[in-house]
Amino acid sequence: MSYKDDVDQTLAYGQKVLSLLKSRNCPASPKYYELWFTYVTGHNRALVKSVNEALKVDGTLTAEASEQIYAEHLSQEHIADQVDQIGGEIGSEIDHILSMVDTSVGQTSTYGDSLADASHNLDKNLTGNSLKTLIKTLVESTSSMERSNKELQNRLMESSQKINDLNQNLELVRTESRTDQLTGIANRKHFDEVLEEMIRQSERNNSESCLLIGDIDHFKKFNDTFGHQTCDQVLRLVAHAIASNVKGKDLAARYGGEEFAVLLPETSLHAAVIVANQIRMAIKSKELVKKSTGENLGVVTFSIGVARYHSNDSAEDIIHRADACLYAAKHAGRDQVKCETDPGIAFDAAVA
Repeated sequence: MSYKDDVDQTLAYGQKVLSLLKSRNCPASPKYYELWFTYVTGHNRALVKSVNEALKVDGTLTAEASEQIYAEHLSQEHIADQVDQIGGEIGSEIDHILSMVDTSVGQTSTYGDSLADASHNLDKNLTGNSLKTLIKTLVESTSSMERSNKELQNRLMESSQKINDLNQNLELVRTESRTDQLTGIANRKHFDEVLEEMIRQSERNNSESCLLIGDIDHFKKFNDTFGHQTCDQVLRLVAHAIASNVKGKDLAARYGGEEFAVLLPETSLHAAVIVANQIRMAIKSKELVKKSTGENLGVVTFSIGVARYHSNDSAEDIIHRADACLYAAKHAGRDQVKCETDPGIAFDAAVA
């Protein structure tokens, strides 16, 4: 998408958002604007579903419902809250285990005292009823200790399973925080984190690494012609094609809107261009069919810019060069790959 197309589309979305804010009597604050802008674009399907359900119930989106939906789908605070909650539960379970161990230590100490008393009494050469009483006491103490050990074992197994379940929940929350909900690949936040790590690794190892930034050609036309659901299908198709052509330490991510990015650590520029063309051809080879009607919508084409890491680059530096290459690919007619060593790349160009 060209810079002008991006501006036009954003303004069109903005007009719809302002209209919704006015009709729903919502303040045009940044938080409410973000919520309704996300709703209008349709790219966060879970948020759209939540808003639609709220509208069915109340006919409008109340301030309370808006806050709840924002916190659940847009705010990073709910992820932090989930992590804190699970961490608290793990901590409580560990405290419970320590308490059980302390109790068991006390019971073991008591049992040891019983054995010591028995040993002392045996030295007195007990006979008859006194001996029977001693043996009975030892048997009861031993049985009590066995029961305590068995109970401790069962409770430790239960706690172990609970902690394992909590750790799995924690991992799910972490995965959710790093994954784009619509496409299932990495989100922008995860991309930013991995890009920084790739830069650090390249600097340490003096190794080549590359970044691909790609954009779906004429995506606005798809959106205007076929609507959000078909556009969601296009985005998932593209994401799957990209993810299928990267491997190992490579990372495929949704960069934003209809833009995608791929991080290729320990990869030369030449090899990165080959991967970029494989991705482009894989996307182009897919037949796009509208699920609701079976209508053939033709093919999707994809333009890609490729840049490599240079010593002392910042994340912004390599992104800027990849963006400039993407802009050159769009300007040259789309459905192609441009890399930073190609002639005529204007690194001061504006890109969507």
